[in-house]
Amino acid sequence: MPQLDDRRSDLQSDFDSLRPGDSTEQGATRRTALKAAIGVGYAAAVMPVMAQTAISTPADGLKAGPIKYTVNGFEVPAYAAAPANKTGLPVILVVQEIFGVHEYIADTCRRFAKLGYLAIAPELYARQGDPRGYTDIPKLQADIVSKVPDAQVLADLDGALQYAAANGGDTSKAGITGFCWGGRITWLYAATGKVKAGVAWYGRLVGQASDLTPKHPVDIAANLQAPVLGLYGGKDQGIPLDTVDKMKSALANGSPAAKASSFVVYPEAGHAFHADYRPSYVKSAADDGWQRATAWFKANGVA
Repeated sequence: MPQLDDRRSDLQSDFDSLRPGDSTEQGATRRTALKAAIGVGYAAAVMPVMAQTAISTPADGLKAGPIKYTVNGFEVPAYAAAPANKTGLPVILVVQEIFGVHEYIADTCRRFAKLGYLAIAPELYARQGDPRGYTDIPKLQADIVSKVPDAQVLADLDGALQYAAANGGDTSKAGITGFCWGGRITWLYAATGKVKAGVAWYGRLVGQASDLTPKHPVDIAANLQAPVLGLYGGKDQGIPLDTVDKMKSALANGSPAAKASSFVVYPEAGHAFHADYRPSYVKSAADDGWQRATAWFKANGVA
């Protein structure tokens, strides 16, 4: 099935980015210490964590932790972080990798909160299952990822914005960012007119249509309602640079937001270069990308 082939590509890219990282006693000990220090676990599939580079952002001065909100009668679990006792906050939707909302995604929310945002990361696979407990990536793909409809994901992101509006957020100043699987979703959500800007980290741009994934970023590029900054790796084996070129061409012939969109490709980086807990982490590209991302949001009214 086409949708399985496309999503398997996402999974393979993330799987490759976990190497090297064989599970060893030393790695397990380091992992346990890190988990104890931060109080929130990483997904089982990403173990052992690269504790030497994994960033841990403290929650002091923040209101941060699990939340829930309801969409179509279903309670969507999420992680949210915001400056404590403040309202009128600009909002960032943070879209997970294939591994769900584990510590890396929660930490990214806290990083945005430290900059004055209300950041929310919904568990977008929650109806299908919890990806964080899986150790076998093909089984994760078969059991959960392959069964998640784009329509469900977009509706749950709508729900996150509604939660934000009722809990101190100013959704007239909303943006979205996502990583790998979430990078693709970032492009799609930027076409809804519900955010002012997006930042997509190495999200797949092309693919075959299916019932669950009827459109891909290249298909909606011309109709973007919010400009997107695409941050990609020149050595990413899962996202060939010719697909970036296809996306650039589609954007150039599109809406004002499409034409205002931009790409930065880091020649020395592969997939998941922002994921500080993995061997794929490239600090120079991650740091530069983060600076560009926060500047992009500010420049486009998400501040």
